[in-house]
Amino acid sequence: MNSLRIGCVKYLNARPLIHGWEGDVDFDHPSALCNKLAAGKLDVALVSSFEFLRNPIYRIVDDVSISSDGPVYSVVVAHRGEIGQIEEIELDPASETSANLLSCLIAELGLPPRLVRRSMAAWPGAAELKTGRRARLLIGDQAVRFRQQYANEFSFWDLGEEWQKPVGLPFVYALWLIRPEVGDPKQIANRLRNLRDGNLANLDDLIAELVAGVADPSSQKELTREFLSRYYREHLRFNFGEKEKEGLRIFANLCIKHSLLPKRDFAFHVV
Repeated sequence: MNSLRIGCVKYLNARPLIHGWEGDVDFDHPSALCNKLAAGKLDVALVSSFEFLRNPIYRIVDDVSISSDGPVYSVVVAHRGEIGQIEEIELDPASETSANLLSCLIAELGLPPRLVRRSMAAWPGAAELKTGRRARLLIGDQAVRFRQQYANEFSFWDLGEEWQKPVGLPFVYALWLIRPEVGDPKQIANRLRNLRDGNLANLDDLIAELVAGVADPSSQKELTREFLSRYYREHLRFNFGEKEKEGLRIFANLCIKHSLLPKRDFAFHVV
């Protein structure tokens, strides 16, 4: 099992799902992990839920996800002025699910912004977003840092909240996906579920390690126990039950409606 090639998003939101894994882990951005998993360079990975909708060959680890049922805090559009006056939203190049969720939301709400993909190097600084005509999609730790640094200068359009308002169901951002040729997927799934359960049962200990920089030396030193406790307990969900599955089905249908996916029926192959 320790030779399993496993990948995980490199964000704080994934720590309760991967902390304590015995063996090497490839930590990377969502889009990079999706590419590695699709190419067979990883056996199992915690990746964007859109990767399954785009390529539903994988088995899903049941009852585990990164989701929200309301404001998620770390998937937001940073903007000035009214959201309806924005002309352009720059997408985080690492995003998969979030970019497509944003596309569905602005289409459903009839909002005018065009979505633009740029490399990180081409992104303007925060000062260039202050015109009110441009905005930026931020995800993961970058969204957390930006919100902390510019809390008083920008408004933040929370995609989890905007999804939950009309749909009334959780939104699923990431899932553990296992490639179809990998043997004994049930054993892998059980291990990942047990890891999640143990971390959530000892969440205060995990938070203390993150704040101290022990579990992740690159984590932001300005993070506090109070913030992480709210983030993990109030903004995030880590299960994949019937409500999450139904929310993901609705997202898939919206992606089909807005030509982000080909028309197909989705079956969740859970283990």
